[in-house]
Parts: sequence; C-alpha cells; structure tokens
Amino acid sequence: MKSNLPVLPERRLFLAISAIALIGAGLLLFTFIGPDNTRFFCNQPTSDNFHPMTAPMQLKAILHYATSRIVPQQSFSEITVSFDVLRSISPCNFLVFGLGHDSLMWASFNTGGKTLFLEEDPTWVQTVLKDAPDLNAAVVKYRTKLSEADELMNTYRSEPECSPSKSYIQGNTRCRLALTSLPEEVYNKEWDMIMIDAPRGYFAEAPGRMAAIYSATVMARNRKKSGVTHVFLHDVNRKVEKAYANEFLCKKYLKHAVGRLWHFEIPPASNITGGNDGAWFC
Repeated sequence: MKSNLPVLPERRLFLAISAIALIGAGLLLFTFIGPDNTRFFCNQPTSDNFHPMTAPMQLKAILHYATSRIVPQQSFSEITVSFDVLRSISPCNFLVFGLGHDSLMWASFNTGGKTLFLEEDPTWVQTVLKDAPDLNAAVVKYRTKLSEADELMNTYRSEPECSPSKSYIQGNTRCRLALTSLPEEVYNKEWDMIMIDAPRGYFAEAPGRMAAIYSATVMARNRKKSGVTHVFLHDVNRKVEKAYANEFLCKKYLKHAVGRLWHFEIPPASNITGGNDGAWFC
C-alpha cells in the first residue's frame, strides 16, 4: 500500500492527528466501558484493583503513530468504517491485500485475531518489517497486468473455470483472475474480513487489483461459517476497481461508501437465491 501521490503538510498533520486520536479513543473506550468488552484489548482478566493490560502491538502502534510523520493511506472517515466492523467481530481472521504505513494500525485493532498482509514487492516487505517485525506478511506474485483489465473483463465468462459454479482459486490455472500462488494458510482459513488496498494499480505494467477482487469474492462465497464476509475495497475512484467491484462484489451487497472506500457484506454462495440462477456473480 505504498503511496504514489505527495501528501501536503497540512493534510499530513491532520491525518496524523486523526490516526492517533482513533487509536487512542479505541484503546480508552474498550479498556474502560466494562467487562463485557475488555476482551477486545485486554490479554488477561483484571483484578478488583483494575489494572488494564494493553497488548504490546497496540502500545507499539500508539508509539509509532505518535512519533511518525508518515500516516496511513486511508482517511479518518474511511478507517472508521473498517474499525467499526473490527470492533464488532474481533478477534477475527483478517486478510489484507497490501502492506504499508497503516499495517501496524490494522494488526493492533485485531489483537487476539489472525491478521495476514499480502504484498507484491519483497523489498518493501523487508522495509516495513524492519520497523514492525511482529507483523505477519507474505510476498505474493500476480499473473495479471493492469493493461489487461479490459481484456480479462471481456473474456473471463468464456472460461468455465472462472464461473461461480466452480468457485475455487487454489490450483485454478485456467482462470487468469484466480490467485494461485498465495500462502497455504490463505486457502485453508475462512476470512471474516478482507481488505483490498493493493497491489499497485496506477500504471500499465502494475498487477492491478482485478485478481485480488475476484479471489476475495470467491473466498467470501466459499464461506462455511455463519455470517457474511466483510470485504473492503479502496481506491474505487479508479476505473478498474469500480468496474471489477460492480462485476464481482456486487452493488446489492454494498453496505457503506465513504470517500474512496466501499464496504461489502458478501453472503456464502449457499445463502444466495434468485437472480441469474448462479450463472454469474451479480
């Protein structure tokens, strides 16, 4: 989730203050509102003298964002949408496409859960982990280029292995939109929340987010646990992100649209009825 645009000093200061305020408010809220909610941030029961315990990663996040001039890519209002969902379902399985300046924040919000970051650039992974070694990150190779986005959209329906009735990504070499080289744990887990803020999608040779959007949709539809999969897509102001979201994630599942972020609640395929008889995703 590396930035390709300069950040104005005023905006940088505002976002920094906002990020710090959000993290601080979350910590205070879940530490003091009562025993029913302290599980979100406490790693052991409190005594009658009430000594709240904050997870080490959360302390690192507070220190990092309080002292760094580099701030998360998303705005305060965009972060709040995802934070509210994490507050209600954490600890959970949280899969994030992208590794960046906001990764420590996301991991600290999901204390006790599984948070995995997928990043295309191995050098960038080393850079981020140097300052935040506790993050769980893996390098991913993509088979697509942004320049192929229109072609893939126009031809994927002619490939039976891309159809919802097949609905698999591991080993699906016939469907070019399926991510076939993800870590084994990605395929073996059911992800309660998926954030798509990568790979890069702002120049022709970049991988684009076509495969990430398709694969996230398939993972959500394959869910066996109860409830929906929360999928968040950033940069929907861009043509490809918007088109692929409409094709696979479906406008009827869109719950929130804030700034450049869309939040979808995708039900398992077994709970989907009517529509196009399951021939296509939307």
